[in-house]
Amino acid sequence: MAAATTKLARALQQRRTFVNARVKWVSDHYLDEAVQREKNLKQVISLKDRIVSFPSKSLPLSSLSLLKPLVNLHITAAAFFQKYPSVFTTFQPSPSHPLHVRLTPQALTLHKEEETIHLSPPQRNVTVQRLTKFLMLTGAGSLPLYVLDRFRFDLGLPRDYITSLIGDYPEYFEVTEIKDRLTGEKTLALTISSRRNNLPVSEMERREATIDGSRVKKGLRIRYSMNFPKGYELHKRVKNWVEQWQNLPYISPYENAFHLGSYSDQAEKWAVAVLHELLFLLVSKKTETDNVICLGEYLGFGMRFKKALVHHPGIFYMSHKIRTQTVVLREAYHKVFLLEKHPLMGIRHQYIYLMSKSGRGKKRDYVHGVERSNRKKRVIKACEDGEIYAHNSSL
Repeated sequence: MAAATTKLARALQQRRTFVNARVKWVSDHYLDEAVQREKNLKQVISLKDRIVSFPSKSLPLSSLSLLKPLVNLHITAAAFFQKYPSVFTTFQPSPSHPLHVRLTPQALTLHKEEETIHLSPPQRNVTVQRLTKFLMLTGAGSLPLYVLDRFRFDLGLPRDYITSLIGDYPEYFEVTEIKDRLTGEKTLALTISSRRNNLPVSEMERREATIDGSRVKKGLRIRYSMNFPKGYELHKRVKNWVEQWQNLPYISPYENAFHLGSYSDQAEKWAVAVLHELLFLLVSKKTETDNVICLGEYLGFGMRFKKALVHHPGIFYMSHKIRTQTVVLREAYHKVFLLEKHPLMGIRHQYIYLMSKSGRGKKRDYVHGVERSNRKKRVIKACEDGEIYAHNSSL
């Protein structure tokens, strides 16, 4: 009898019942706006971090121009700085020096507030716990730095997190050399220092335990919150499948469930659990879809992450704004507003406000308070190309 029960359970784990019906994508105005308002925010903060990392809190425009591909600028560095005069300002240290870029007083004040958050002991401890759980999602407790760096901004890690954060928590992390699963080459990785005997409690498990007041149990039939834009209707066959799928046992994203049939319904519910926990760990509850696919490929999920995102538009929303595709955890937002107020997100919204001020009124570009002529703008372009111009008062 026991053998028959085990055989039936295994058969159900391999079962695939997803209907052959197209799950349509419908734009969500509110979530698109939540993504759109952060246009160029990551680039602004990335350039800001590089500028303030130098003792002079400034850098030559020509050297910053070399960073264009690294920070994913779609226009020249000079044009980008001119686009946000409320954040960046250009100046000439002396007649014999090229143009430099520094932060405006308002942007520097915001940077100091952001730095205070990163250095706050309570926030550092929360960040360490979040990063630990993120690494434990991998199963091996280790992730190549090139993969982790894709999530650095979304995890709320400081730019120099290896030296400013990781080095202070040797009991949690260490940088090791591992063999890359994809390339077979040796690469540096962030690894959890010592194995944890107990698996972390996922956010979905925590909620379930809070609701019924019991301890977390394995095999619970935990259902996901489903939210759709106004007027959205699932195909009837898909709706029926989702209802059955919701009632499948919940498998913790921190468990290894690769023994399940790759395309089974149960395996998809586990993949959704991993995606849900991943997005919940991010301070903005969203990230570029390419980041998710890259992580999935490295962990061995193949295309299962992408299929899970497509099959469950009530849990995940994929926005096509700001020249990329972004996956958003629907339940984390009410219209355009993030429900969980992380301090870093408050600072980022202030950066967004400062960036928006740059586009108000007549657009002007100043050096020492003097409006540039077309000739002076050509000087900026020349400096961006690496040429040094002496100051000429007639410009």
